Amino acid sequence: MKYSLNKDQIIKNFLPKIKIIALNLLSTLPKSVELDDLIQEGLIGLLQAYDRYDPSMGANFYTYGMNRIRGAMLDYLRRIDWLPKELRHLIKGYENFMADNPDKHFTDEEIMDNLKISHDDFEKLKFSVRKSQILELDAYLTDKSYEEGMERAIADDADDPEVNAYKEILNEKLKEAVEELSEKDQLILSLYYEKGLTFREIGEVIGVSESRISQIHTAIIARLKRSLKGDE
Repeated sequence: MKYSLNKDQIIKNFLPKIKIIALNLLSTLPKSVELDDLIQEGLIGLLQAYDRYDPSMGANFYTYGMNRIRGAMLDYLRRIDWLPKELRHLIKGYENFMADNPDKHFTDEEIMDNLKISHDDFEKLKFSVRKSQILELDAYLTDKSYEEGMERAIADDADDPEVNAYKEILNEKLKEAVEELSEKDQLILSLYYEKGLTFREIGEVIGVSESRISQIHTAIIARLKRSLKGDE
């Protein structure tokens, strides 16, 4: 037996954590995404972790299981994700605006005036921006090295040296970009991506409003994107 708990015990112990992860993700997603669907995907990820876990790879099961749970939910969201080109254009404009003005807290009206967008478009923007950011960068802002190593051990014949080399370069560039951020920005990333806190909870820790944390997060992500691939 690989570990002391059986499958039923594993599910019982992890289910509350799966629900918390699902609820945190759901707060940024359209109403068409169901909580039960996210929980189900998380359970699938947990069961995959149970079947594939190998203690000799160096990580404990909790760490590996949590990565697989969140990864399974994000894979599901990527499969169903679809944003119109017009909305993607709005998101890019908003991210660039925040990245160019990282130290100022803008009102909604100031953002709409600067981006020259209507109230309806701004509501669409707010609704979609965090979802887009989560799907694009989450895999790079969490440590997936153990999970990737496990996958390669399972399916070496599917390994692509060029793809893996690109991932290593990209991850190294991201680490360097994160290290260049201020301590406050690094703390926000850590609280959000590693600790799973909501923007409201992070705001309470930092001592600013939830909307300000949202703006700072957008600016951080935009700057990291620029570091990785430019702003084209």
